[in-house]
Amino acid sequence: MPKRTLDPLPSAAFQILLALAGDELHGYAIMRQVAQQTGNRIRLGPGTLYSSIRVLLENGLIEESSVKEAENSADERRRYYRITSGGLKLARTEAERLADVLRLARSKKILRGRYV
Repeated sequence: MPKRTLDPLPSAAFQILLALAGDELHGYAIMRQVAQQTGNRIRLGPGTLYSSIRVLLENGLIEESSVKEAENSADERRRYYRITSGGLKLARTEAERLADVLRLARSKKILRGRYV
């Protein structure tokens, strides 16, 4: 049986799914969104970003979109991506798994406060 590349879901892939849950974005915008949504704690480099995008595309969790910026865009090579229903389902499952881990950590008094 081949190794499942998204089990468990890598942090970079989860952050990309979260970024795309709100909007269709191109690669650089995904990098900025991940940095913003994590308070700059996670900054994806181009290698990590595009290898993660490739795996997410291959697994049908995201897809290329036909959305384009304004017609006078300086770079028409940009590819836009959007999350699929399968990607949204996987992101929801991962978020629930992480919430369970946080509840456990709090019950063991490892984590307190605003996190749970």
